[in-house]
Amino acid sequence: MVDWRKKSTLINRLGYKVEGQENKVLKLKKALYGLKQAPRAWNSRIDKYFQANGFSKCPHEHALYVKIAKNGDILLVCLYVDDLIFTGNNPKMFEEFKEAMAREFEMTDIGLMSYYLGIQVQQRKDGIFISQGEYAKETLKKFEMDNCNPVSTPVECGVKISKHGDGENVNSTFFKSLVGSLRYLTCTRPDILYGVGLVSRFMEAPTTSHLKVAKRILRYIKDTLDYGILYSSSKDSKFVGYCDSDWAGDIDDRKSTTGFVFFLGNSAFTWNSKKQPIVTLSTCEAEYVAACSCVCHAIWLRSLLEELHQPQKDATKIFVDNKSAIELAKNPVFHERSKHIDTRKITWFEEAHLKFSTQRNYCYAHSYGFVRIKGISKGKGLICSDGVSSKTEAREEYKLQEKEKFFIFDFHGWLLH
Repeated sequence: MVDWRKKSTLINRLGYKVEGQENKVLKLKKALYGLKQAPRAWNSRIDKYFQANGFSKCPHEHALYVKIAKNGDILLVCLYVDDLIFTGNNPKMFEEFKEAMAREFEMTDIGLMSYYLGIQVQQRKDGIFISQGEYAKETLKKFEMDNCNPVSTPVECGVKISKHGDGENVNSTFFKSLVGSLRYLTCTRPDILYGVGLVSRFMEAPTTSHLKVAKRILRYIKDTLDYGILYSSSKDSKFVGYCDSDWAGDIDDRKSTTGFVFFLGNSAFTWNSKKQPIVTLSTCEAEYVAACSCVCHAIWLRSLLEELHQPQKDATKIFVDNKSAIELAKNPVFHERSKHIDTRKITWFEEAHLKFSTQRNYCYAHSYGFVRIKGISKGKGLICSDGVSSKTEAREEYKLQEKEKFFIFDFHGWLLH
């Protein structure tokens, strides 16, 4: 294997021979795309350049570079292999950065971002709207579902599927391709994340019953091609999180599924739905494990925001809908019903310095905002905001927004320093 960090030679082979110089070898001057080390070589090259020109690498996200001018102006650069996007608060820094990069590298200035890695970006007066409508259409066409009958939910209510599914085996390569295409759609579509995670568990030996569930997601996408996420400016950039869990939802290993989402202001910006690594023995423990994962992610996000010069001075509120889990986190006393819970989770909460809110929050939810934990019947969704102060007001809001698939949620609050 060629080591790009050392002087290396390549033996002349077919296609590289020069008449009269067959006995000579070629000196490798720089890493090529065909070498396994090429991505690492390129990353080392541009990382060295950025850090030599006043940028600092974010220790919490290594693809992010930050430059702070003496007057406090900021420039953020996000790198993905050889594509990069940048933003900041001073247009003059934009021009200086583009000119410096053009002198150092062969690059093309595409202008204001409108399309990036399959994601459509609409920069409008009311904010920035990101979606994957074109990619969704291509996915439907690829799997011959562009003329399918649409449905209103990605997963049927109460659906339970097993690895020993009914029906004949299907082509695993085809199924993996389908799941992979759906997985990339979750970059802007958290509403399908639970369903995609569900079918991802059966890629080894899929059957027609698994394929039916996956195709239902495609039918849902057919009905929601224009869905996406709007990031609008807001004076209130409050950082809050919501988490939930089912209990023993996987009928094969009886593990539960964790789901959480974080909002900054009025926009969701990170979400997750993942099967828990352990078998929980109660709904309290399942919700506790989910809350633990949510808190861990909140700690990382707070560190990241601080690196971006957006420190969260106030405690971060985490909403959980299980009173037993909240009480257990408040007072982690082991007794007959909770002594089996792993002490590592208790340690995480102690290190996070949790404080608790006694206020009850009656929240409503929009169907395309949240990570779905369970299959939901028509007209329901799972992401919440704390904009409703009472049950009566929440019910009235629900009636007004029923066509947009709102519903009421009752939460307790957790505060995280």
